[in-house]
Amino acid sequence: MKKLFFISSLLLVFGLTTLSFAQVQVESGTWGANSSTSGYTLDKNSGDRNVLVEVTFDTPFEVKPNVVLGITMLDISAGSNVRYNISTMSVSRDGFTIKIATWSETKIYGISGSWVAHASGE
Repeated sequence: MKKLFFISSLLLVFGLTTLSFAQVQVESGTWGANSSTSGYTLDKNSGDRNVLVEVTFDTPFEVKPNVVLGITMLDISAGSNVRYNISTMSVSRDGFTIKIATWSETKIYGISGSWVAHASGE
């Protein structure tokens, strides 16, 4: 019984030690776009329109991270349906690009949000 307890304890300590050395890198930040953003056309005309926002990580990742986007503010015309899409493009160890798109008669005067990038060091 003592031997079984000792082996179980040893495996538990080894497992916890291994997990503690697995490095996880996480960075987060905010993004935004409006009429003062270069190339911004989301508030003009109609049809398909998009704008790109570049994000650079403070510290480059060891491997390409996963990126999660969120919306925190949307300033939009009251006279039309709300149509927008945000997505990541060109994710690399150094940063990524956010593509903000709208279509039809939707007019977006401003949009902002947050992002989280995370990766496990292998």
